[in-house]
Amino acid sequence: MTNYLKFFRLSLFLVSIFSLTGSSLVFSLETVEELATPLVPRSTFFSDPNHTSVQISPDGQWLSYLAPHQGVLNIWVGDPKNLESMHPITTNSKRGIAGYIWAYTNRHIIYVDDFEGNEDWRIYRVDVVSGEKLTLASFNKVQARLAARSENHPEEILVELNQRRPDLFDIYRLNILSGKLTPVMENNTFADFVYDHDLNVKVGMQTTPDGGAQLYTLNKDAKNEYVKKELFSIPQQDMLTTSPLSMDKTGDILYMIDSRKRNTGALFSLNLKSKKTHLMSQDKRVDIDNVLTHPTKKTVQATSATYEKTEWTILDKTIAPDFKYLKTVMEGELHITSRSLDDNTWIVVYDRDNGAPHYYLYDRPSQKARFLFPSRPELDNVILTNMDPVIIKSRDNLSLVSYLSLPYNLRMDKAKIETPVPLILLVHGGPAARDSWGYDAEHQWLTNRGYAVLSVNYRGSTGFGKKFANAGNGEWAAKMHDDLIDAVNWAIQQGITTSDKVAIMGGSYGGYATLVGMTKTPDVFACGVDIVGMSNLETMFQTIPEYWKPMYTLLKIMVGGDPETEVGRQFLASRSPLTFVDNIKKPLLIGQGANDPRVKQAQSDQIVKVMESKKIPVTYVLYPDEGHGFAKPENRLSFYAVTESFLAKNLGGRFEPINDAFKNSSIEIKAGKQEIPGLVPTSTASVAPKSSNNNKAEDCISSPFPEVLPSQPT
Repeated sequence: MTNYLKFFRLSLFLVSIFSLTGSSLVFSLETVEELATPLVPRSTFFSDPNHTSVQISPDGQWLSYLAPHQGVLNIWVGDPKNLESMHPITTNSKRGIAGYIWAYTNRHIIYVDDFEGNEDWRIYRVDVVSGEKLTLASFNKVQARLAARSENHPEEILVELNQRRPDLFDIYRLNILSGKLTPVMENNTFADFVYDHDLNVKVGMQTTPDGGAQLYTLNKDAKNEYVKKELFSIPQQDMLTTSPLSMDKTGDILYMIDSRKRNTGALFSLNLKSKKTHLMSQDKRVDIDNVLTHPTKKTVQATSATYEKTEWTILDKTIAPDFKYLKTVMEGELHITSRSLDDNTWIVVYDRDNGAPHYYLYDRPSQKARFLFPSRPELDNVILTNMDPVIIKSRDNLSLVSYLSLPYNLRMDKAKIETPVPLILLVHGGPAARDSWGYDAEHQWLTNRGYAVLSVNYRGSTGFGKKFANAGNGEWAAKMHDDLIDAVNWAIQQGITTSDKVAIMGGSYGGYATLVGMTKTPDVFACGVDIVGMSNLETMFQTIPEYWKPMYTLLKIMVGGDPETEVGRQFLASRSPLTFVDNIKKPLLIGQGANDPRVKQAQSDQIVKVMESKKIPVTYVLYPDEGHGFAKPENRLSFYAVTESFLAKNLGGRFEPINDAFKNSSIEIKAGKQEIPGLVPTSTASVAPKSSNNNKAEDCISSPFPEVLPSQPT
């Protein structure tokens, strides 16, 4: 199995036509008759995917994936040699299944969901043969996490529950056949754990008052109680770039990403007995972001690192021929997402910027890859654009790895662009996350509507070493925002857009950045779209989930203010968009989920209330059955319908009429309905062809699976 780089689960923030690296961009606009592209329906980009989370069972006998069943994402299984045999084995009818894993029984799948976005994960299992379902862990106001599994104990898994105290998680063994929970450790200390191949707790991480962490080895004494012994400490400045990952098969070797005594996070092995470390893989530009280990031997076979694009380093020569062959199968970034225990069968996905990801079943003995399906078949029939890496220099000379997508009808030429186009600055969340190259639904949707789209890895983004990550500390609404403005100015200087045709849009921290843009630099942006963004940093601290509390000090350092002191509260107010509502000059659209546990509804309510009291126009869209983002396809489609109509009004791009986009959605427009063309009579609506496309969006809002994707704010 591919082990994706796992920063601590409670860590809060935790092929291209051309490459542009700072040289002058040149474009020409060919005739509309020759290059005009059809308006692609929103459903092609934002309904649920036909295939996602594709996996092979441990014995290689079953293929599985998430796909719509009766309009909701459910688990499908079948014979990998006969795709006609695929059939749904779950019947979730509400929000859809957030994620799943195979049990080592080879006939059970363990999956999770929550209640309308509240992230109180519940664990279930289903028998793929009989269809029998069993609730394994479902408690009110409790988050259940899948922690570990092993082929040595096929009928058991480890789970973590914060039932006893909401800020920390106790460990249990869970029998997936009976549902019996057996306590393993009552935890009053640790924020995270590493387990060995026999489901023993091996390492615990305890946060320290200075924002760092101390790691301990954990071993049972004669009384069968865990005794901790200091292993090593992680300074605060390394917290976003240093993390224990997993154990080798012996349980004596710890694999970890480590940036201590260096800048970028490299892969090391640490012998828990001798305390000796060994450097296994590194990239001096960026952190190691993916570690591929053998499914049973637990040896590291390859690593990847991503600067502009992902590059693999092979450590185990036995898989070198496999990678060599797989690189010839299809263009795009290669990723191995699932492997059988005998290592004879791999699930391989190729990610592209101008097309849907394509899945293959790879047979190692014959060294043959068989095409399975694209994640979204309809994308193979539409014209998509490229996403091009660009390196933009900040005003203080930082290199900002960014990604630019242009409308398809713009071509490289020797002349400057004849007619600049509107630009959407699309800001990623986190902020301890990053933008990467590949298929991006929002990039493709917006470029199809006639906009250029620019995504910027501003300081504070992760993946580029600890210096770059820590450069964002205390710089919310300051230098982090300056980076975004520098990127906008770059785009204007390149002739891509004009100063009056730039919008800012993003979710979570990206939504906060949108509100900062509208209040701090109100003359830069023609409009803004804030999705679950923070408007008041003091109340953000007051309402964070209890299970984020172990990282509270680190959060204070990152934001730069302490809400427990008067000076700190004044600082937080100075960086809160709510303080500067009077500065808003341009139209603003806000989207919010009522059950968001990370950015509470009050964050949006507060700024909307003040704007209305001051008679500043704002459009506010609320979803009573959503959390931190919009997981239900009907809700996504309705919000993006409002968004593209809003953008068209303020920037002049194309848009698909709203028509029946609100069907089956819980959308509530709490304010500013009159600001959206199509919701009130208008004579300026654009006309788009009707479509029967039923293609759907794979972007999961979050996941409770530590080994797949940590449950972190983004």
